[in-house]
Amino acid sequence: MTETTETRFTPRIFSGIQPSGGLTLGNYLGALKRFAALQGSGAETIYCLVDLHAITVWQDPETLRRNIREAAAAFMAAGVDPRQSVLFNQSQVSAHAEMAWLFNTVARVGWMYRMTQFKDKAGKNAENVSLGLLAYPALMAADILTYQATAVPVGEDQKQHLELTRDIAAKFNHDYGVEQFPIAEPLIEGVATRVMSLRDGSRKMSKSDPSDASRINLTDSADAIAQKIRKARTDADPLPGSIEGLKDRPEARNLVNIYAALADQAPDQVLSRFEGQGFGTFKPALAELAVASLEPITQRMNDYMADPAEIDRILGQGAVRADEIATPILESTKDIMGLLRTRP
Repeated sequence: MTETTETRFTPRIFSGIQPSGGLTLGNYLGALKRFAALQGSGAETIYCLVDLHAITVWQDPETLRRNIREAAAAFMAAGVDPRQSVLFNQSQVSAHAEMAWLFNTVARVGWMYRMTQFKDKAGKNAENVSLGLLAYPALMAADILTYQATAVPVGEDQKQHLELTRDIAAKFNHDYGVEQFPIAEPLIEGVATRVMSLRDGSRKMSKSDPSDASRINLTDSADAIAQKIRKARTDADPLPGSIEGLKDRPEARNLVNIYAALADQAPDQVLSRFEGQGFGTFKPALAELAVASLEPITQRMNDYMADPAEIDRILGQGAVRADEIATPILESTKDIMGLLRTRP
C-alpha cells in the first residue's frame, strides 16, 4: 500500500462583496460584521471587492468607481482592519482573471446553466446576456482557489456557488492527480445571515426592491432608520417566549433576528426579555439598538468617503499583498497543467 500524505493548506478565509452600491443592513449583518469578527481567528482573512463580477452587466464607469470606494469604506467602517486583513479590489490582481480562464477549461457548461442566479438574472433573455454572466461562477471559483482558501463565509443563498467551487477544485485535483486546491468549507453562522425585507418577511432585504422602506441602508440617517423600523410590517400578536413560537410569523421572526444579531444575543434571549409584549414596545427598542449600532458606521463611512485617495491607497496596498499570495499559486497551477512558466 502506498502511503499518502495529506496536503496541508494554510488556514485562509476568503470572501467578497460585489460593489453594486446601496449596501444595506443585510450586507452588514450577513457579511461585514462577520468578516470583522473573523479577524484574529487563527486564519488569514482576505476580503475582496469583486468588481470584475460587477461588470457582467453594464456599469457606468464613474458610478462603479464610487461604488468600489463606498464598499471599501463600508468594510473598514464595520471593523475590517486592512492591517489585519487583506482588503483589495479584484481587478487589481490579474491572477483572478487568469485562474478563471484555467477553470473555464475544467468546469462543464452544464454546471453553468444549472446555476440559479444565472437563470434568475438571464430570465427569458438568456441568448442576449453577456458571456460573463454565464461564466462568472468560474471567476468566483478563481477568487477562492487562487488563495487556496480553506473556508468561505456564505449565506444560505450562496451555497450553490461554493458547491460549484468545490466541484471545480475536486475535478482539477482528480484530473491532474494532485492536491493543488483545498475543498473549501462554508462558514454559515449567525442568527441573521439572511436578513429579510421590512415589508415582506418572505423576501430577502435587497437594494433592488422598489420600496426604500423595505430596507435599512448603511447610509441612512438615524431618523430614517428609526422610522423604517417603526413602520416595518408585523402582526398583532405578542411575542412568544421562544423562537419556535415565531415559526409562522416571518416578519416578527425577522425583527427578532435583527435585534439578536445587533445585540450579539441568541433569539431566545431576546424573546425572554420581551415575552408577552407587543411590537409597540419591541419596535422602539429595536430602533434604539439599530441607531446605536449603525450610526457610528455611517459616520465612519462618510469620513472615509471624504478622502477617496486614501481609500485607493489602502486598496492598492491590499492588492500588493494579495498578489504576493496569488501569483505563486497561479504559477504552480499553470505548471501542473503543462503551461510554461512566465516567471521564475
